[in-house]
Amino acid sequence: MPEHSSWLTLVLSHMRETLDHNAHVLGDTVVGHHPPTWQSFEAIGAALLVATILLLVSIRVRSRLSKTEEALIPEERLTLRTFMEAFLGYFYDLAKSVMGPERAKKYFPLIGTSALFVFFSNVLALVPGMPVATSNLNITLGCALVVFVLFNAYGLMAQGMGYVKHLAGPVWWLAWLLFPLEVLSLCIRPVTLAIRLMVNMAADHVMLTLFLGLVALIVPVPVMLLGCIVVVVQTLVFTLLTCIYIGLATEGHEEHAH
Repeated sequence: MPEHSSWLTLVLSHMRETLDHNAHVLGDTVVGHHPPTWQSFEAIGAALLVATILLLVSIRVRSRLSKTEEALIPEERLTLRTFMEAFLGYFYDLAKSVMGPERAKKYFPLIGTSALFVFFSNVLALVPGMPVATSNLNITLGCALVVFVLFNAYGLMAQGMGYVKHLAGPVWWLAWLLFPLEVLSLCIRPVTLAIRLMVNMAADHVMLTLFLGLVALIVPVPVMLLGCIVVVVQTLVFTLLTCIYIGLATEGHEEHAH
């Protein structure tokens, strides 16, 4: 991202010396092995901003739902509570269609959290001057690695060593070929999740910023409408793939054979 690309960049620039002094704790970049700078903290700050927003929203919605009598009555207009109910209800139905109601309920904390974090991070791309966490590969790769570690852990807890044996294929004499391919396939999943999300959101944010810089009125509206579609689609794709990976990792041998 270019310098001063958001208000967060401007805030961090006032702490430039301190951040530069402590930037070494982040380590060199994975791609290119470039040393970090004070701007490397912008993505972390953007992610913490989204986490804080989600925490405040969850506290607000939970306080409304804690009132049992009021929670049973649907609100007549669109509020924060109704939005969250509709949003999480949609993704719960999506998870249920992929892996069934029992597993969807069991693994929905990860699925729902992923959907909320990606969606709220993406929405900030529609606001000029706002930092976008999901336009940074470090953040999207971090999200993808959390999904990667957990769906493999879920698979091991659900199937034990049968999960590892499953990677070797149905016949022992092809295990030498299938096992490395399956392991490679597993390792590629977080990379594709991270890069797909990062590239789409970075491109969308840059396009919107450029159009607003050239023409501030009317012309950027179609780009913002396109950005809304990108926000929804990328949230859906990330969450759907998360559901599929968890579903494949936790299904029984009988289900897989079927």
